[in-house]
This record gives sequence, structure tokens and C-alpha cells, in this order.
Amino acid sequence: MKNLQETLKKIDQKGYKAYKDIQGKYQFSRYVLHIDYVQGDPFANPSKIRVVVPRKETEISQKWTNNRYRKIGCEDFVARKIHEKLLGVHKRIGGTGKSGDIDIDHPNQKVIERTAIQLEDHFMTICLSIGLPANGRRILGSEAKKIFFQIIPEVIERSVYEIKENEIQDVIYLCDQQETIRQYLKEHGLVSFIANGSILPRETGISDKPLKKGAIPFQSPKDMNISIPVPHRDKPLEGMVIRKGITLIVGGGYHGKSTLLQAIEHGVYNHIEGDGREFVITDEAAVKIRAEDGRSISKVDISPFIGELPYEKDTTHFTTENASGSTSQAANIIEMLEAGARTILIDEDTSATNFMIRDARMQALIAKESEPITPFVDKVGLLKQDYHVSTILVMGGSGDYFNVADYVIKMEEYLPYDVTKEAKRIAETIQVNRKNEGGHLFGKIQERIPLAKSLNSKKGNKHKVIARGRFHIQYGNTDIQLHDLEQLVDDSQTRMIADVLFYLERNDILSKKMTVQQILNAIEVQIEKEGLSFVSLHKGHPGELARPRRYEIAATLNRLRTLYCE
Repeated sequence: MKNLQETLKKIDQKGYKAYKDIQGKYQFSRYVLHIDYVQGDPFANPSKIRVVVPRKETEISQKWTNNRYRKIGCEDFVARKIHEKLLGVHKRIGGTGKSGDIDIDHPNQKVIERTAIQLEDHFMTICLSIGLPANGRRILGSEAKKIFFQIIPEVIERSVYEIKENEIQDVIYLCDQQETIRQYLKEHGLVSFIANGSILPRETGISDKPLKKGAIPFQSPKDMNISIPVPHRDKPLEGMVIRKGITLIVGGGYHGKSTLLQAIEHGVYNHIEGDGREFVITDEAAVKIRAEDGRSISKVDISPFIGELPYEKDTTHFTTENASGSTSQAANIIEMLEAGARTILIDEDTSATNFMIRDARMQALIAKESEPITPFVDKVGLLKQDYHVSTILVMGGSGDYFNVADYVIKMEEYLPYDVTKEAKRIAETIQVNRKNEGGHLFGKIQERIPLAKSLNSKKGNKHKVIARGRFHIQYGNTDIQLHDLEQLVDDSQTRMIADVLFYLERNDILSKKMTVQQILNAIEVQIEKEGLSFVSLHKGHPGELARPRRYEIAATLNRLRTLYCE
């Protein structure tokens, strides 16, 4: 085992590439340090290290990680504690470029499985990124020594070793409660639960933190209120339930319709204590759908929504480089059904109007023979009937949906009211003589087989796969734009999706002629067997990865402009 202090002294003031000499494994008094990757210069991506701590020396006993969701909750908590301590030491080291930057892939409001902390039976592995210090491109050995022998030991001591049993208990109790609600939803055939007292509005349109001032606590309508017994509480949790079927959320502008839908769509993830949405829990197979002008589509059967187009353009294997609002929304729904979605979430504000509704007057003026689009209002009931897929829909502009809705929730000043009976009465008394254009069946959901030639990460002579933030992946010569995936919530999820695509390519998975559903299932099996790092090419350090849902993986594959399917 090398002596790190001696090596740092030896390479001090040498060219930056001499830092490669410190790669290796080092024994410290309370942990083992692994320097897995050293950056090429001070401005490059930071170096990767792992700190492996004996678990028996921490307060994290086996009972706190005796199942998957508890383990994820513990790992998330430790990552937050380390990040908090790192903020206190930020930039104590000077130098060029990223010199002295020390970071962990830290969570935000949501609790997501990630590689930053890995809790095993006997050890805890902490994955950090470090900007090795330099002056220009000359090594600052003494500053690097401060990082390894002062700052990191101090951070580990004040975070990992100072975690108290009661802190972990609070985190795990919340995890237990959230998981109990998820299981309750599954067992009782429910889609979503929003607890009374929840704070749904966010701080700003670009912040996921709760609104502190003026936020109105959520309160369920009496007829939609249920109680769910949860552990570690004297009383059951009460709140509004959304059942399977078709649910409309209506109301005037700025009264909280979209805010409620956004809380529901993010309820597929657990949230930390104090977020306001700790007990907003949604079926994990709920997917937000919107129109997406300009996206590419590869051989999707959109015929349930769109019949033959002018010039005899086929819609059973629809392909385009530049989809319209209506064709993109149709494809988005079919693709997510293909991936296994059980609930569709739609907001009229981000939908194509001609996809959502065609009213009686327009039907009278434009004959069905001249209109290839069958609006969603005529298909949403058939989607429930034929595939048992539920829909939650924000609708403020068309009462035609009253006829097909099972439940209608009116939002008024951010409070919900059950107006189902009133909406049905209005639908009966105000007749619009609109004709149903959907037929008797939804239509077949065709499963596609992506072809191996779809994935080519070569740019010149090298493979280039880079996630540039949350909504952009460079894959070879192709840019994949993900801005409209509203349930993609973490940059590290995007990094993992990029790595998943490259894993599929380098292992030639697509040559096995698997359907999209089979590919997604295979990925989930690998994650369960080997953890998130199965996709990583890094030696030791797995990189900053967080688990994406199967639906965002499928959505990314579908937005690859080089996708070919049969």
C-alpha cells in the first residue's frame, strides 16, 4: 500500500499529469481511501475517490437497512449529512480551475436510489468528487495534502460518525409510512393519495422547495376523504384519494389545478421531511403526457388517435423527424402504454387543442371524413375499458369531458371540492349534441422491436456519451432533448439513462430482437441483481448515478433521432 503523503510531497510543483501517481488504495485510521480516477487537468471533470467506512463503527445498525426502501432512505440521509458538512468547507483550498472543489452527488427534495452512498452489510462506501489543486498546471501538493489529511477526515468525522440513532429512526419511520401508503394504494386499487395538511405550492416555478408564506394546506373534500393506518403514528393519516378511472380537475385560472396535478405526478417519488408532499403518494406507473412539437417518432402505431393522413401517409407505423402537437401527443401516450404505464396524467395547458377536443360546432362544419384526428375525449373511456388505464386530467376549457369522467374535482383558492354530481347534472341538462368519434374499441397497442443500428455512440474514432444537465444527452453525433419529460427530476438520473443506452450498445442487447417492454424489464432485473453501477465503466467509483424510472428510459430511447424499429 503506497504512502500518500510521501507521493504528494514527491510530485509537488510537477506537471499536473503527475497526479496520476496517487491513484490507489490508502489505509487511514478510521477508513480506507480509494483514489480511483485522477483528472487530466485542473479544468477537467473532477477526480473520483471512495471512502470505505466500517459500518460497525457507525450508528447505522442492520435493522435500519433490512429492506430495500429503508436502505435507500438511509443512504439518502447519509448523503445529505455529508453534503451539509462539505458546504462548510467549500473553497478552503485555493488554486486554478476546479482546485479544491469537493462534492458528493447530493439529493434535493426527493429520495431517489443513487450511487453516492452504498450501504453493505459490513461497510459503507462514500463516493466523492474532488478537484485536485494546482497553480496553473503545476501540482499544489501541500494543498492536496490538506484535502486528504484534514478536510476529508473532518467531514467524515462530523457527518458519518456523528449521526445519531434518533436521527436515523426519524428518517426510517417516514420511509415506513410512505411505503405503507404505497402498498395500501396497490391493495385497494387506488391511484393517488394526498394527505390533509400537505403543502403543494412550490417556492417558485423553478424551485422544488415548498412555498413558505401564504401556502394553503391541502384539505380533502368529505366525500373523497379516506383514512390510512400507518406505523409509528397514533392516528391514521387522512386525506383525499383518487381512484382508478377518469378524474377531471377543473376550476378557474390560478386556483391550483396544475399545482395539484404536479404534486400528483411527483408523488411517484418519496419526499423528505418538511417538503410538504411527504404524504402525497402516487402509483409509480403514472406518467405525465404532453404535446411535444418537433420531436422525432419511429414506427409508432398512432392509429387509435389518428387515422390515415393526407397523401395516404400510414399511421400504423408512423415515422417523422418533426412531429406536430397532435401527433407527438398521440405518440407519447402510445409509447408510455407500450412501456407499461397504468395511469396517464394530462394538463390541457401543455396539450394540443385539436388532440383533446372537437366540439359539436366543429363537427358540423368539418366532416369526420376530413378529420383524421380522433380527440382524446372519445378515447379516454375506451382506454379505461380495454386496458384498465386510468387518466387524471386538468381541464378548464371544455365541459364535454363531464360525460366521460368518473370523478370531477373543482379547485377553488387551492382547495378541492367534489363536484362530480353537479358536473353530471350539467352534462344531462345542457345537451350539446356532440357525436362520439371513438368507435367501440381503443385500438391495438403495437409493441416495437428497436434495432441494433439505432445506437451508435461513435463520434470520429471515439465513443462520446455525455449527459449535459438534466435535459440533454449527447450520444455520438446525436443530441437527445428531454426538456418535456416532467418526471425526470435529477441530473444523475439523466447520467444513468445515458449510461444505460451505452450499456445496451456495447453489449449488443438490441441485436437480440427484444421488445421495448422486454428491454426495460431486463434493465430493471440487472439493477435489482447488481445495483445501479452495473452500467458504469468507471473502475471502483461508479460515477454520479441515480435511478431513473423505466418510463423516462423508454422516453429517452424514443427521442433518439437514430431510432429504428420493426
